[in-house]
Amino acid sequence: MKRSLYFCLTCLTLILWSSCRKDFDFQPSQGELTFSKNTVYLDTVFTNIGSSTYNLKVFNRSDQDISIPTLRLGQGQASSYRLNVDGMAGKEFQNVEILAKDSLFIFIETTIDIQTLVTSKNQFLYTDVIEFDRGTNLQKVNLVTLVKDAVFIYPNKDSQGLVETLTFDLDDDGVADKTEIQGRFLNDSELKFTNAKPYVIYGYAGVAENKTLTIDAGARVHFHSNSGILITKNASLKVNGAFSPDQTTMVNEVIFESDRLEPLFKNIPGQWGTIWLFQGSKENEFNYATIKNATIGILAENNQNTNIPKLTIKNSKIYNSSNFGILGRATSITAENVVFNIAGQSAFAGTYGGSYNFTHCTIANYWSNSFRQFPALYLNNFEILEDDSVKTNALSAANFNNCIIYGNDNPEFLLEEEPGADFNFKFTNSLVKFDDPNNRFGTDANYDFKNTALYDNVVYNQDPDFRDPQKNNLSIGQNSAAINVVGPNLYSNQVPFDLLKQSRTAAPDLGAYQHMVFEE
Repeated sequence: MKRSLYFCLTCLTLILWSSCRKDFDFQPSQGELTFSKNTVYLDTVFTNIGSSTYNLKVFNRSDQDISIPTLRLGQGQASSYRLNVDGMAGKEFQNVEILAKDSLFIFIETTIDIQTLVTSKNQFLYTDVIEFDRGTNLQKVNLVTLVKDAVFIYPNKDSQGLVETLTFDLDDDGVADKTEIQGRFLNDSELKFTNAKPYVIYGYAGVAENKTLTIDAGARVHFHSNSGILITKNASLKVNGAFSPDQTTMVNEVIFESDRLEPLFKNIPGQWGTIWLFQGSKENEFNYATIKNATIGILAENNQNTNIPKLTIKNSKIYNSSNFGILGRATSITAENVVFNIAGQSAFAGTYGGSYNFTHCTIANYWSNSFRQFPALYLNNFEILEDDSVKTNALSAANFNNCIIYGNDNPEFLLEEEPGADFNFKFTNSLVKFDDPNNRFGTDANYDFKNTALYDNVVYNQDPDFRDPQKNNLSIGQNSAAINVVGPNLYSNQVPFDLLKQSRTAAPDLGAYQHMVFEE
């Protein structure tokens, strides 16, 4: 009985106390709100592609609970911005309440169709404001977004909403096979990418048999998630980038990256698929290209015995790949002045044999997002089939001349040979990271570093003095161990200029860059 009486008295007290509170008597805003920022920049977006979500914090620093009579976008319902205020989506709101000494979040997004804007340019600055109250109490926060026009390439959908998939000869048997790869083949009118507008690709843009996709200097190619380019039988890809004197803008390089332009996505690996050089494709060439934030930068398959390499890549950079920078499978690749860095597995992997010739390349891996199982450079001559059997194929050549092979793990190259097929490789005039304190590889003849047929004039475990490898700056400084390793030689004469067009014939350094003085 006493407990029941106590409970009733407590409840009555709480009710009476609550009825006397004045905390929930909201007063109209007097125009004294403060904001976390005066302008919200929503960064750059492509036309008709939604932005990330940005936020604005609104503070009531007074001692009174207040109500904002109106909170709206300046252009009202016609605005291309969208707001979410305390969980409510819309473009105009009434009587928005903020407690004393409290705040609220406003979340902002946009999707803008540049064709609806009055402009003849390929980019347009779209603006609006968020208005708080009206009249003498009016306060504003600016909204700014740069919108870019683009050429969009995407697969069609049928009447049932199913997305078009690629159909082509998968087995070199002359029979077209339907795949599950979403995408479509480029029309003849689309087989030249210019630098007039960026290209945005959804799904895989296929290059059909006997066709060539040419990409001009200065072109920008952006990929949506799980998208890429696929080059089929007897087709080719020619990436004709050129040297950019101003390396901060890279105006003449061809850049392959994600369609997310916000700074948050600038260095996130795995945002798109790959540039897939399918079996049977031929004479693919890259010059002055940057490939970043892919799952696999370039995937090259088969055709290891062609007179002209399946892939020739020069003066290029591949970084921030969630799996591999370049993955070669029983294929043929020639690389000169190429920089690899930051890959979830290997920066370069030549698997199931093949033929590879790399000269003045920097093959580094400073992956830090998770545990990494593979070194910067990985070579093998086999594949494991679904029934766990092993199939071998000759590694006919794997030559690394005047290269740097380094990273934040140890060792940074791994050679896995399976008996039954050739395993030919050689490192010449190179700086490599390989330390074996526990003698794990001591009985493997492939790691006989005294054998000059395999390792000729190689420097081990010395600092290359990279400028900032975590930010993909692999230029080398005055303290680099890659300086003065070797005088003028066959390989430096074959590649007489470094990635920055500095001459290397008189005193070549190892890797893709001649050394420089780092400015503070």
